[in-house]
Amino acid sequence: MKRLLIVAHTPSVNTQALCGAVLRGAKHEDIEAVECTVKTPFEAGPADILACDGIVLGTTENLGYMSGALKDFFDRSYYRVLAEKQGLPCALYIRAGHDGTGTQRAVESIITGLRWRWVQAPLTLRGEWQEAFIDQAEELGMTMAAGLDNGLF
Repeated sequence: MKRLLIVAHTPSVNTQALCGAVLRGAKHEDIEAVECTVKTPFEAGPADILACDGIVLGTTENLGYMSGALKDFFDRSYYRVLAEKQGLPCALYIRAGHDGTGTQRAVESIITGLRWRWVQAPLTLRGEWQEAFIDQAEELGMTMAAGLDNGLF
């Protein structure tokens, strides 16, 4: 059984819906051997990363940067997982009221330092809320879990 960790900052109804969609996708009926855990960045820590086989990160765009909650998660975890989790498959979604580029750049910098492996380009959900964001988030969760389930990463 593979373990997928979803670490998502969900301060609003819409960001909670996005996290739920990622989880729903990861639990698709065709995915058989992936166990999912969802935690906020304040709940998750190094032990969770060490125990997982893949991670999906979710953040809001805050003043052109990742949420303080996700930054705190990285600050508490970075050095404790650096040596053991190189190559960890990861994905990212950003709920961006503007363009999300600063947020993406900041997270990519940390992921590069951790030497984690992107399974797809970060998903940036820009501008006014759209119901299509839910489908995109669900697809991201399904892609990550299916890849783990099939041994692709």
